[in-house]
Amino acid sequence: MADSTDHQVAIVGCGIIGRTHADTIAARPDATVTALVDGDAAAATALAARLKEAGQPEPKVYDDLTSALSGSNISLVAICTPSGTHAALAEQALNEKKHVVIEKPLDVDLTRARRLGAAATRAASHGIVSSVISQHRFDPGSALVSQAIRSGRFGQLTSAVATVAWWRSDEYYASAGWRGTWAQDGGGALMNQGVHTVDLLLWFMGRPVNIQAQAIRAAHHAIEVEDTVVATLTFESGAVATLHATTAAFPGGRTRVSVHGTQGGAEVENDRLRRFNVDGDKEDAPVDAGEPGGHKAQYDDILRAIADGEQPGITVHDAIDALATVRAVYIASTLQRPVKFLDVLEGRYDDVEVSRGIGLPPS
Repeated sequence: MADSTDHQVAIVGCGIIGRTHADTIAARPDATVTALVDGDAAAATALAARLKEAGQPEPKVYDDLTSALSGSNISLVAICTPSGTHAALAEQALNEKKHVVIEKPLDVDLTRARRLGAAATRAASHGIVSSVISQHRFDPGSALVSQAIRSGRFGQLTSAVATVAWWRSDEYYASAGWRGTWAQDGGGALMNQGVHTVDLLLWFMGRPVNIQAQAIRAAHHAIEVEDTVVATLTFESGAVATLHATTAAFPGGRTRVSVHGTQGGAEVENDRLRRFNVDGDKEDAPVDAGEPGGHKAQYDDILRAIADGEQPGITVHDAIDALATVRAVYIASTLQRPVKFLDVLEGRYDDVEVSRGIGLPPS
């Protein structure tokens, strides 16, 4: 059994990403999965067997989070359910004074996200930690770029380019009823596949001011949401960026974030640093920044924050900014005009029905 000083973890949602969290926790000396929550008993039982085969104590299985919280001595809850359920479950756990890790995105609804943000702030005042998975901030290459930006080694930032060019098949979208729906997926290529890249873009460039966009269904016509989107963003610094995400690119496409300044720049491709120029030097600086950190690196940060009584590197409020940016892209596409980020963040567009703005490419 887990040592009394270990974190006893409940994983809520036992699908693909739940297995990732379970494997990450199982490899740690300071945390043990003791509870699994899923309305699909077969999924929970399969994950319990996976953990047992890995030499872990067999966790208890529950139908819902309420039962798990009352039936186990849990200190940390990992939310790995469909995106549209994240905020409500996280708020429930915080209200029970449990630390919370939420898989990306934070949620798909900004009203729920704001409510969770308030709950997270209240919980933090009592030493309760909440964080949202944005593991690529912990990749060594991305961290090096962020440090260079904050120390001014790129000079004046002028622009950035962020792209996610992936393929997802029709079978992928059909594999779970929530995929490709507005209610539970909250969007398509940008909300699901691209939100990590949005988070990196904001980490590097700061908050956007204005956003304009076009989102379409280019290849996957059975889904409700977009499979391709292009946006332009203007930031508080005056810099601009293009943002592109698609799940309709022939397999083999890449994820890339390029940052450009007057004294240098960098390019992170597929989570690795590929180019790095600083201090006006035309020669590339060494780019072997190390292996991407993955979920392990973020769990290191979260459990350190709990132990030290500090806030984690990525907070719920950071994730709200990323969600608001994605929503701003959808709103701008729907309205076919630029929108202000703060107007979206503060709820002035909450009544816009973005689903009517996503369709076939304009004729």
